[in-house]
This record gives sequence, structure tokens and C-alpha cells, in this order.
Amino acid sequence: MAIYLLVHGAWHSGWCFDRLGEILRNRGHHVIAPDLPGMGGDEARLAAVTLEEWGRFIADLASTQAEPVMLCGHSRGGTVISTAAEMAPEALRALVFITAFMLPDGDSPAAFKARVPCENPFARTIAMVGDRAGTRVDPEAAMEFFYNTTSLEDRLAASRRLVADPFKPSRTPLRLSSRRFGTVPRYYIECTEDRIIPLAEQRLMQEGLPAAAVETLYCDHSPFLSDTHGLASALLRIADRAMAVGN
Repeated sequence: MAIYLLVHGAWHSGWCFDRLGEILRNRGHHVIAPDLPGMGGDEARLAAVTLEEWGRFIADLASTQAEPVMLCGHSRGGTVISTAAEMAPEALRALVFITAFMLPDGDSPAAFKARVPCENPFARTIAMVGDRAGTRVDPEAAMEFFYNTTSLEDRLAASRRLVADPFKPSRTPLRLSSRRFGTVPRYYIECTEDRIIPLAEQRLMQEGLPAAAVETLYCDHSPFLSDTHGLASALLRIADRAMAVGN
């Protein structure tokens, strides 16, 4: 049995892993998919959220489990699991980046995106909440960019559940070390039809910070909806490999 701790990305919450969690639980595994603190909060709460707070929240949750966890992060959740790995590497069996920001020390999603040669038109659809307290995304834009290979029914339902996202964490440089973060095996699940973090950007990150193995899904940025069974199978294979290495 593996313990999967699933960390959602920007504007989402733990609900996005409901179907995935059901599949993994039916295979005999334990699944935890929390909401990151402050998501969807008022302006003051959004402004107060930090990447360190989120990293500590996930690190503490992992540390209370009966055995080291498979810590999986989607999209911006990649920076959260990296931060947690720096704080509590001993609580983790592996890090799994699901079409996520897998970045080195000193980098951030905002800084990475600023360096890539082509501007993503999705950025123009993001609206600010207050004085840089948080951001919101238009549901129509979410359907086009997050869920472009997802069924229409699921696109509509998911886009209506998105919430305000804290501004600071995606712009906070990571603080990682080889003796802590660097000791946790890394795996990457890339998505070929991703319009948020295009495949070229996913592979650029893999070049800069190599993974022990890479799984490829032929779907959009939201494989938990567009290819749930494919994502579950990839996570099961990664867990088998991580456990074999650990033994």
C-alpha cells in the first residue's frame, strides 16, 4: 500500500482529485487531498498566505502518516511539494510533479514564465483581487486553457468551482538544498496537450532538474479530469518503482 498526498494547483482545491482518489483507494492505497489554507479566502486572508505556510502545512501532514508518502503536486502545487521536501524529506518516499513547476533553488513559477520565449495568452485572462492580494480566473478562459481535452460536462462543472488564489506563493523564490530536497527521488508526469504549461516548458524544466522517470499522458493540463485512469496508472507505476528503489 502507498500513501498518496495530492496537492492541487492554482485556483483549484482538493475536490479536483476526487475521481483519482477513488481509483487509487479501490486499488488499496490511502489518499489525502487537502485544500491548501487560504484558498478562496477574503482579501486579507489571500494577502497573508505564503509559500512557506503551504510548505509547512503539507510537510506536517506528511510527517503524521504511518510511512513516507508519495507527495504529488499538480501545476503550481509543484512548488509546494518542493518546499515541503526541503522541510521534511524524511517523511517522503518520492515527489511526483504532475504537469507541474519543477524548479531549482531560487526560481519561481512567475520568474520561469517570464523567461520563456512565448507569452501564454492565458495570462491576459487573469484578474487581480484587491491590491495584489490574489487573483481570479475567468471560467470561460479556464474551460479553454485548463480543460481543453476534458468533456464539456466536466469542463463546465470544474470551471464553476474555481476560487480566488493567493498572489504571493507563485512569485516567491524557492529555497531548496541538495542535502534535503535533493535527497527525495523526483518523478514527472507530462501532458502533451497542456495549454497552461506547454510540453516544451515541461521538458525545459526536466532538463534543468532531471527526474528519475517520466510518464507521458496525451491530454490537457488537468489529467485528473481528462485522463483520470491514465493518471492513476502512471501514479501506480511510479509508486511501484519508488518502493522498489526504497527497498
